[in-house]
Amino acid sequence: MKTAVDDLSFQVHAGEVYGLLGPNGAGKTTTLRMVMGIFPPDCGEIRIAGVRTDTHPMRILAMLGMISTNDGVYPWLTVREMLHYFADLYGLPTDLAEDRIQELAMVLEIRDILRQRCSTLSTGQRQRVIFARGLIHDPSVVLLDEPTRGLDIVGSRIAFDYVQLLRDRGKAVLLSTHRLDEAERICDRFGLLHRGRMRHEGNLADLQRLTGQPHLVDMFTALLEKGELDTQPEEMSP
Repeated sequence: MKTAVDDLSFQVHAGEVYGLLGPNGAGKTTTLRMVMGIFPPDCGEIRIAGVRTDTHPMRILAMLGMISTNDGVYPWLTVREMLHYFADLYGLPTDLAEDRIQELAMVLEIRDILRQRCSTLSTGQRQRVIFARGLIHDPSVVLLDEPTRGLDIVGSRIAFDYVQLLRDRGKAVLLSTHRLDEAERICDRFGLLHRGRMRHEGNLADLQRLTGQPHLVDMFTALLEKGELDTQPEEMSP
């Protein structure tokens, strides 16, 4: 049996965007699912704001917002109806839910499609709505799994502008992506995963000193060529 995540340990602080990076099969999505409580870890524990995910799952879900390109929309509902539906699941009063919808619609530029049925949305519109859905309850921790896949240049800019807003508001953001150029622009720290293990961790300056490479793409290429991704992780100061 393959071990998807092996002895992984890291922290994400309030007001920080942490990039969980690695090739396909590195364990990124599995890690996010464990944080969500979908997959229980075989050992160890996960804490969010000091609360263990395995003992208080409902409290954890209220604190988390998950945004993934694998998420769907309800085709028979309008955008506003779907957002109200998810707001109701989180227990938001109707008036507060509408305020949140208006705020998200303005930031994500989806005001013009609030009355549109989700079945008629373009790929980019659909992804913006998924973004709004995951943030409707104003979570303190936001998990982003390839959040810009399918978005055009404008949509990607809006998504990253909102990530910046989340940081400014003191949210803890965990970003999993293959887009290393995007991660380099937005993340404060990085964790480089390979075969389920944390190989290197630190901010961009740390990784530059370690690898002698200026950019994340070059770092991954150099690490793979040298075989260093199969060695033990090296401690680095955040």
